[in-house]
Amino acid sequence: MTIIDLSVAGTGSPNLRGYLAEPEGTGPFPAVLMIHEAFGLNDISRRQADRLAAAGYLTLAVDLFSDGGARHCLVSTMRSLASGSGKAFADLAVAREWLEQSGRTNGKIGVIGFCMGGGFALLVAKDGFAAAAVNYGRLPKNPEEALLGACPVVGNFGKADRTLPGAAAKLAATLDTLGIENDIREFDGAGHGFMNDAEVGPRPLRPLFRVMGIKPDPDAAAEAWQRIEDHFARHLA
Repeated sequence: MTIIDLSVAGTGSPNLRGYLAEPEGTGPFPAVLMIHEAFGLNDISRRQADRLAAAGYLTLAVDLFSDGGARHCLVSTMRSLASGSGKAFADLAVAREWLEQSGRTNGKIGVIGFCMGGGFALLVAKDGFAAAAVNYGRLPKNPEEALLGACPVVGNFGKADRTLPGAAAKLAATLDTLGIENDIREFDGAGHGFMNDAEVGPRPLRPLFRVMGIKPDPDAAAEAWQRIEDHFARHLA
């Protein structure tokens, strides 16, 4: 597993980098671009990338906070997500192009995102990807316009997620209206961030997160991961 330099003169973040998780063997492999949650490209994100690599996917987890960490980049990245434009999208395009030009893919690339990254995954699902996996990602302001032409989508949400009430049903209805293949599931009892394998965020805030239902749910996570692997197997292999 390798930290790679993705910086391209005049394009995206000057210090853009990512974590590359590689399957065993020589390839070519189906590939996945992974987009981290609001806490950044941390150990949890790297383990998620390793999991996809173990399933046979060349996985590039791009670091959207490359130019200063979450403290300096979170606000601008969230603004980019809200507007549907900006440097974060340029960074994602650079990372996708790196995978395309790596010479190690079978020509098919999927995108997966968690939390903030799930919102980005929805917005780039129409940008040349073969499949998308959206995990408790916020829907765009104008979903029917933003998701027109999207690739097939699998989505995993928690029914106890107080930050995204009704998001799963709305996403499924929008994709159905647009005629886009989708499989959206809401897990009873699961909250936001349920696919993380450890608690996230500053330690003093973790009790508050638990009250808000932001915590791992290993049972729901196992089923969600299986749904993702099945989805990618259908569309990327």
